Amino acid sequence: MATTDIDEIAEIKRYEDFSTIDWVQDAAREQLRQRVRRSRSLRIYGRSWHATVLAHLWELYESIQGWIVVSCIGASIGTIAAMLNIITEWLSDIKLGYCTTAFYLNESFCCSGAENGCPEWHHWSSWSIFNYLIFVILSVCFATMSAFLVKSYAPYAAGSGISEIKCIVSGFVMKGFLGGWTLLIKSLGLPLAIASGLSVGKEGPSVHYAVCAGNVIARCFSKYRRNASKMREILTACAATGVAVAFGSPIGGVIFSLEEISSNLSLKTMWRSYFCALFGTAVLAAINPFRTGQLVMFQVHYDRDWHFFEIIFFIVLGVFGGLYGIFVSKWNLVAQAFRKKHLGNYAIEEAACLAGITAIICYFNKFLKIDMTESMEILFKECEGGEDYDGLCEPSTRSRQIASLLFATVVRTLLVIISYGSKVPAGIFVPSMAIGASFGRLVGIIVQALHETHPESAFFAACSKDEPCITPGTYAFLGAGAALCGIMNITVSVVVIMFELTGALTYILPTMIVVGVTKIINEKFGKGGIADQAIFFNGFPFLDNKEEHVFGVNVSDAMIESVSVLPSYGMTLGEVEEVLKRANYGGFPVVEDTRSMMLSGYIGRTELQYAIERAKRSNPLQSTAKCFFTTPDQRPLHPASVSAVTGNAAAGGSNGTSDSYGNSALVSSGNDSSYDLPVGLTTMKMARSASPQPAPLRIDIPGDQGEAPDLMPSVVIGSQASAGGMPVEHQGAMHVDFSQFIDITPISVNPNFPLETVMELFKKLGPSVILIEYHGRLCGLITPKDLLKYQFNKH
Repeated sequence: MATTDIDEIAEIKRYEDFSTIDWVQDAAREQLRQRVRRSRSLRIYGRSWHATVLAHLWELYESIQGWIVVSCIGASIGTIAAMLNIITEWLSDIKLGYCTTAFYLNESFCCSGAENGCPEWHHWSSWSIFNYLIFVILSVCFATMSAFLVKSYAPYAAGSGISEIKCIVSGFVMKGFLGGWTLLIKSLGLPLAIASGLSVGKEGPSVHYAVCAGNVIARCFSKYRRNASKMREILTACAATGVAVAFGSPIGGVIFSLEEISSNLSLKTMWRSYFCALFGTAVLAAINPFRTGQLVMFQVHYDRDWHFFEIIFFIVLGVFGGLYGIFVSKWNLVAQAFRKKHLGNYAIEEAACLAGITAIICYFNKFLKIDMTESMEILFKECEGGEDYDGLCEPSTRSRQIASLLFATVVRTLLVIISYGSKVPAGIFVPSMAIGASFGRLVGIIVQALHETHPESAFFAACSKDEPCITPGTYAFLGAGAALCGIMNITVSVVVIMFELTGALTYILPTMIVVGVTKIINEKFGKGGIADQAIFFNGFPFLDNKEEHVFGVNVSDAMIESVSVLPSYGMTLGEVEEVLKRANYGGFPVVEDTRSMMLSGYIGRTELQYAIERAKRSNPLQSTAKCFFTTPDQRPLHPASVSAVTGNAAAGGSNGTSDSYGNSALVSSGNDSSYDLPVGLTTMKMARSASPQPAPLRIDIPGDQGEAPDLMPSVVIGSQASAGGMPVEHQGAMHVDFSQFIDITPISVNPNFPLETVMELFKKLGPSVILIEYHGRLCGLITPKDLLKYQFNKH
């Protein structure tokens, strides 16, 4: 099988939308490439000492190529993240005012060093109503522009993208989802969507644009362009870097990628992810977009300890996080279904209306009016030694603050439900964290008020009189972690991200308690994270390694018995093409004949179409040309039928269609014997030739200079060739041999095989199809989609 042919078929499959990658075949193709590469090196360089040095240098380049790729990708992602941070902050601030010294500066840059504004930063007008109108109009304009870009140029740029990336990494092909246009529109539309004030975040989409950047860069290298397994490593590393630059948490990004994105855990993937995240965060830190030395705006540091009596309130935060995740996931899917049914053609209008409603409602609440990352920065801060935002730390305003925080929590939750999923780049990480932070700060203020009201209570005996006992900012911080865990159903990565955000070792245990309680609530009453539920909602063929299934049945209960098969020989080219038109399957089992149904192999639809088209380009073929799918030594001595069957495979082809041949064609049996192909459904008696018969001439069409066995279908003529070596027809029919396309060792199991084990085979090995055979006789087949359909219908 020539490497050029393999690469052409792989390129064709790359553009087959919504198909699945067969990881077993991908591994086999990569092994063949490596063998061909080694043989080519020996042929080119020879065995001299300088040739050996060149070969070793090439192997060294091959070994370090991966690190070069992840370094370039990490640096690119870090640069993109820094640029988007700067643009987003300016667009968010421009709704409230402008800088008189330089219009392109946001408020923090314009008033660098000032705590509560500066004379250089002006509001649009001294009239509040005019500022309000400007705020609403700009919000609607930004959302409209973002939705227009997405709808017009890259529809895949909408949403978060995490659900789709999980499926892509597991082997699901979505053409264009990780392309250059998607990267560009995602990068342009994301700042506009965030600045519009919609209750969406940029941390989820940062994973998408990071993976897009990695895909675009990695495809410049043939090593990754031609190997899906190696590309999967790169995409996993990019997802880790996207989270790393979003939260300023490189280790948390690696853990998130392995916990949420990767479908198979390997140390090599983890190391690549770490290296890529390291480069991304290093570049982001070097650019320093906030000019504060922080990688994210809401990064905070705590120097106080917590008390054991606070565990009760930490558990309350954990329960809130679990209930929040369940509530939002459920009702967001309801909103998604409504949007898909009624608002599919009104994406721009929907985004504009949502932005207008959000701006009208949120303008009058101090926690909803500002950007969500800025809101979290305020809510995370300690009262002592920090800036007091609008009397947040004043005891005299606690009632007003509690009411304002409660209103912000409820309204933001409702806005997230209806906004997440709109046709703009939108994530749910930061909105959920902002909701958790507002609720956590509310709980912290209440606990602080209880302590100040009853300072001598035995419940607060652990508090010291020399320093503040309760820090409401830590409750906001823990509430944000609980909400993030609840909506995404992730645990370890949340703890690590929160630790890297604060740098406080003392708060690891409270974070683990909160996340643990949230996880328990979610597992007991929920249905997984919102990304997993979105996969199920969209019908993507994704088998989750984290789930355990108990079916209690055999694979025969879930397999597809009505299978289109191809007999190993005797079909005409026209019949094969008719089967391809009639049956829209990903491949076809090859059997010895349709009566015995003895399994010979499996041929993919793409391979078969490619072989037919290339054979037609190389030689004029008629539709009556006979097709062989096995080599002569593999063909049976007593063929029973030559027709393709679309019916019950286990019934021995009773539903099949037969065809008749006016004349029987002579074929070689590998010795002096010969036999006739069947006429209709009868088998002609085998006869030994009285005199030696001329062996049919097999002419292999030239491929790639003998680098490997050619994958081109062979043309067989029942006569000798002319002196020029070109085939001529003489008392014989033209035959097309597809045997080199056949997978003669497909994965197959017994019908009594447990269905749970079959699911594990799909998860661990990643085949696109498993054939079901009993004593060599084909009974049916099963694919991941069939398995998921059975799971949905029965469980």
